[in-house]
Amino acid sequence: MNKFSAYMKLLRLPGLGGLAIPPVFGAISVGIYDFYNLALLFAIGCFTAIFGFVLNDYADVELDKLVKELHGKPLVSGTISKKSAVAICIFCVLLTFLFTFILWKGENLDDLKFSAILVLFIAGILGTIYNLYGKKIAGSDFMVALSMAFVFLFGALAFAKPTLLTWIVFWLTFNQTLHMNAVEGGIKDADHDFIMGVKNIALTAGVKVEGKKIFIPWHFKAFGLAIRLSSACLIFIPFIYGLSYYIWQIILLFLLIALVILIEIRLLWLKEFDRKQIRKLIASAAFARYSIVPIMLISKIGMISFFLVALPLLWYIAFTPLTGAKLFQPEM
Repeated sequence: MNKFSAYMKLLRLPGLGGLAIPPVFGAISVGIYDFYNLALLFAIGCFTAIFGFVLNDYADVELDKLVKELHGKPLVSGTISKKSAVAICIFCVLLTFLFTFILWKGENLDDLKFSAILVLFIAGILGTIYNLYGKKIAGSDFMVALSMAFVFLFGALAFAKPTLLTWIVFWLTFNQTLHMNAVEGGIKDADHDFIMGVKNIALTAGVKVEGKKIFIPWHFKAFGLAIRLSSACLIFIPFIYGLSYYIWQIILLFLLIALVILIEIRLLWLKEFDRKQIRKLIASAAFARYSIVPIMLISKIGMISFFLVALPLLWYIAFTPLTGAKLFQPEM
């Protein structure tokens, strides 16, 4: 792996099309549609996502060394030093706040903007605690879920008072991040987390791998399904309370929800531990769920919604070659 590809992989460049979008959705939820502001928010989303993932890789180097499939990760292989990873994290923090003040250039720092900075700061603190100490705290997945939800909320507070739609997408963001870390991550890493004494929801619930078999207890299945089903209910609340919609839009949302739940059932009812298959299920669910919020926003931004639906996939296809990895074979 050459240095350039290693850095692109460390920065999670192919995934930023989806990972950096929450603050953009936050702004759209309060009626901000101009390209300049949304582009700045997307950049801020990129910096916060890179900070979180690079810090996580830095904290997990020793754990990742236990998994053969992860030996190609830049910090594990030694292609990039841990000092460089720390420098990237510091640089991302500085860029995040620099772009925030560029966003408000010439404007007064009112109560809403102060609140926006505060939630962004709290998001950083929660994310840092999770990345550095989360493996020792059962339930720390709730911290990183709240961290990501606060990054979304920052996008709204940067411009206006949050609306009902804002709070619905806030909880959808919280739910998805919680599921991604506690359920998907817990299953994916169940074969080695216990070796390092990791304390997480999955292991506490009794998820375990024996040889090539994986055992997922019913209460953990219920936990995963409950997150997905509660999100499915939340999606339709804005339409009940006045958000305009088309019949085909509602049908499309139902189909996307059905797809996500179908993938969820396949994941939770796995009998054999196959990390490659688990990765593919996680990636498939990710692309499906990324589509849901843009489809919800059609009445606000029109056909641009479909660009936002396609953005994570197009971004992934465009930038994956720069990492030296193969398309649709995620390394996580």
